[in-house]
Amino acid sequence: MHMNQSQLEELPARIHLVGIGGAGMSGSARILAQQGRKVSGFDRVSSDFLAGLRALGVKITIGEENRGPLPKDVELVVRSAAVPMSDPDCAAAEQRGIPVWKYAKLLRYLAPAGRTLAVAGTHGKTSVSWLLTYALRGIEHALGTKAPRRGFLIGGSCQKLGVNSAEPQPGGWFALEACEYDRSFHQFNSTGAIITNVEADHLDYYGSLDAIEIAFARFADRVDRDGLLVVGSNVPERVYSECRAPVWKMGRELHYRLLGEDRGCFAIQVHGPGWSTPPLQLALPGVFQVENAALAIALAVGRVAREWKLDRSVAGAAAAREVERFSGAVRRFERWGSVEEIEVVHDYAHHPTEVRVTMEAARRAFPGKALHVLFQPHQYSRTAHFLDEFATSFLGVERVVVSEVYGARKHIDKMGAGSEDLCRGLQRLGIESAAPGDLSASLKNTARHLPDHAALFVLGAGDVDTIRDDLFRELALRSAKASATRI
Repeated sequence: MHMNQSQLEELPARIHLVGIGGAGMSGSARILAQQGRKVSGFDRVSSDFLAGLRALGVKITIGEENRGPLPKDVELVVRSAAVPMSDPDCAAAEQRGIPVWKYAKLLRYLAPAGRTLAVAGTHGKTSVSWLLTYALRGIEHALGTKAPRRGFLIGGSCQKLGVNSAEPQPGGWFALEACEYDRSFHQFNSTGAIITNVEADHLDYYGSLDAIEIAFARFADRVDRDGLLVVGSNVPERVYSECRAPVWKMGRELHYRLLGEDRGCFAIQVHGPGWSTPPLQLALPGVFQVENAALAIALAVGRVAREWKLDRSVAGAAAAREVERFSGAVRRFERWGSVEEIEVVHDYAHHPTEVRVTMEAARRAFPGKALHVLFQPHQYSRTAHFLDEFATSFLGVERVVVSEVYGARKHIDKMGAGSEDLCRGLQRLGIESAAPGDLSASLKNTARHLPDHAALFVLGAGDVDTIRDDLFRELALRSAKASATRI
């Protein structure tokens, strides 16, 4: 007889994940497999996150046409937020009396008590989580062999490491990207946390900025009393005013000093209560990455160094050395390559603020180049909520191609604005734009209108990252045609 959801006190040995191709789900699968559990999963389409999981013994089925019945030995089914309970695996589990959890509940079992450092915020969670992971590695190096290895579960893979999760050694710290959607970041307690910023987003779920701020305040209140909460400069006081843990606020307890800039990458020095880092050179373009790095270093110094009785300035220097080494997460200002004088960069930006700061970083990183964008909006409701803001976020861009909206969470997302609506908004602002249709048509339209000396940014959080090879084939074909014309 299967135990119901409320009766499970620890994770069973046999777990099945529906929507395993997603960032959090695939990362969780890796950790579960590293723990020695038997893991399987299903997804409608493949993803880069699945690379390496099969080598760990995870059995993965891709595509409805390949889907069989739910394995008989499954003891727990976990579904992503994008998967409804009507999914065949979830329905079969429910019929058998097998617990079916949302991914958020699984986090409660993966986040080690007293060792979880959670990163929340409307923007920057993935980058800050990786910066924190690198800062933790720096402190481990300063401590030597006595420091257990850290673990992490992050919403995007590291470009260098190629993975987005790892199980910590016993006693090791655990860096966790904590998403606010579906209030999943209320499912666990943390001993230290970062809130990068708080803005209106996920309004299809929350309905208002007021509800979002209340949710973040509850997240802050779940930080252990003897822990530390580090908050960015754009976090309202109501979010952290009732926090039981000490709070370090950017611009109050925390400060940074800009020391220089090299093609959009800044040299900085970070100062906190009783400590400071030596000068460090960030490898990440964008002025917004300055605060991201400062927040990550601060939590590592303020919480981890105290736990291991390491001098804060020594810890700050060690953390800074490793933060300098972080060159970015996949899909975050990820340089795809170039064709002759055309540079191509991909970024996950799918909120107006993210688009705006990415475009600002692009101008610094590629001075003198014409800036073109291929943008895939993410969800009809988000596009509708922020239609005017999206349009203004592209000011200064020479041309924008808007592909069809990627309709994630279709079972709950109500129809809103589409690509043509955004295209009209851009044109009203005097920005040249087009809405040719699907990704294939959009990439061809983009390539056809690129000038010879340009920076092309491919933006979006959906499946726009899958066009890389087709885009470069189109750019190569364009280049060949131009060469033939010159001959």
